[in-house]
Amino acid sequence: MSELTLLLLRFGFLALLWVFVFGIVYALRTDLFGQRVRKMPTDVASAPPSFPTPNPATPPARSTSPQVQTPSKSATRLVITGGAKEGMEIVLTGEELTIGRASESGLVIRDDYTSTYHARLLLWDEGWVVQDLDSTNGTFLAGARVTVPTLVPLGVPVKIGTTSFELRR
Repeated sequence: MSELTLLLLRFGFLALLWVFVFGIVYALRTDLFGQRVRKMPTDVASAPPSFPTPNPATPPARSTSPQVQTPSKSATRLVITGGAKEGMEIVLTGEELTIGRASESGLVIRDDYTSTYHARLLLWDEGWVVQDLDSTNGTFLAGARVTVPTLVPLGVPVKIGTTSFELRR
């Protein structure tokens, strides 16, 4: 082989090694500090919340009277029903409660399945709405993954990581 070919192979191998080093550093940074949170576009943030869709595998309940879902606007507290902080209650005083691993969150959940900025509860016209903030493992309302801001009825479990909670009066 010529010297030029060997020189090019050496530089190619060196560049490949640096790509691996940068990949490892990026993965470590993401694990230690979390992923960057993207800002929501204004049209998505101002969109009205949707209601959870019923599970198609479960037949609808039959009733002679129309079912009315209790709005959660009258919810005044959040009760943790499962996880490390089970039994803890938070009084809902403001119009927003952030949830995540970040120390500035209103509800700090420290587990491996919760993102730094995981979700937030917002007070909407009809009641409290849960919004997932592009978390890795998702936010679940009554077992269904939340992809858009969704109204949270009273007593319906919301699961974030290994922690579950309900809104109550």
